[in-house]
Amino acid sequence: MFNKSQEEKIKHLETPFYYYDLALLNTTLDQAKAAADKYDFHVHYALKANFNDRLLETIQGKGFGADCVSGNEVQKAIDSGFPASKITFAGVGKSDKEIRMALKHGIFTFNVESIQEMEVINELAEEEGVVASVSLRINPNVDAHTHHYITTGLDENKFGVPTSELEKAAAVIRKSANVELMGLHFHVGSQITDMNVFKSLCVKVNEWKNWFEERGTQIKVLNVGGGLGVDYQQPDAHPIPDFEAYFAVFDKFLERSAQQEVHFELGRALIAQCGSLVSKVLYTKSGIKKHFLVLDAGMTELMRPALYQAYHQIERVGGDHAQAATLNYDVVGPICESSDCFGKEVPLPESKRGDLIAIRTAGAYGEVMASRYNLRDEIRYVYDSEL
Repeated sequence: MFNKSQEEKIKHLETPFYYYDLALLNTTLDQAKAAADKYDFHVHYALKANFNDRLLETIQGKGFGADCVSGNEVQKAIDSGFPASKITFAGVGKSDKEIRMALKHGIFTFNVESIQEMEVINELAEEEGVVASVSLRINPNVDAHTHHYITTGLDENKFGVPTSELEKAAAVIRKSANVELMGLHFHVGSQITDMNVFKSLCVKVNEWKNWFEERGTQIKVLNVGGGLGVDYQQPDAHPIPDFEAYFAVFDKFLERSAQQEVHFELGRALIAQCGSLVSKVLYTKSGIKKHFLVLDAGMTELMRPALYQAYHQIERVGGDHAQAATLNYDVVGPICESSDCFGKEVPLPESKRGDLIAIRTAGAYGEVMASRYNLRDEIRYVYDSEL
């Protein structure tokens, strides 16, 4: 992960911190853009994955749009240089204040998640004297076969308009003078590695696109969401997802006319592998059957293992790994919660106080979910160009 020169510099840095490999990020973005451009697909970066300023500057500079799920994310995207014409605004609970702000910026589209939200947007757009562009989010009832906390496309999920209400939704749109239906929006979940899930999604998108068109409503944009997963187990072997295979599925199975645009909302797939959480061993402990490494980073710096029981590869930075004996450690943080654990029975070279530990594939849903719980310091970050 680090070369010898970088390892020497890292030894002198205060931990914990997020390390971002901008060279890898640039390569990832270039490959994703090239694979999408092959089919004239449009990609919006999901700010919820990471809104670090330097990373946003890099992503925006490559020509990606922005996918936002709060008013502050919309404003952050605007402030970071993303044009309003490339910003989508999703989320089941948009406040009036957030909607008004997005209307004033003239964003590309609102991904609408309920009939009531459609009515509210119409009312607020009328007050602002504008017509709001909207995309109707439909739950396709496709199982993403991923963690139940990050599955979003089933009938039982809180997201989107149920298919049983589409007739009513279409009627509300027709009578609403201040909303214009731009497209249909779908999203089935996150960290999806089985391409058959996306094939199933295409079948559902085709079905509902045809349903609207048979009723005289033309659809300009088909937004199929994101959800492409990354390799948490082997980040060095697979640092970049297979964007070619991903986009090829939609090109092959998604029915669309020459006038229809296809949009994607990718976050994790673009950003996860470029980030690692670097921490220091504070203490080693041994019980009757357990060995512990107590780090200076905890769930306040990386929430995913505590929240989702998520796996991250954990490795020691520096030292002669070949000569060191290996022990299985429970790698834990300093927070006063039993859930503050990054991994159990993790095989690592025998470690001591002061050793550096890297928790890999932490570029997505890492820094953005950090908190001040236990009155912790704000997390710091370092870029490859600084080492």
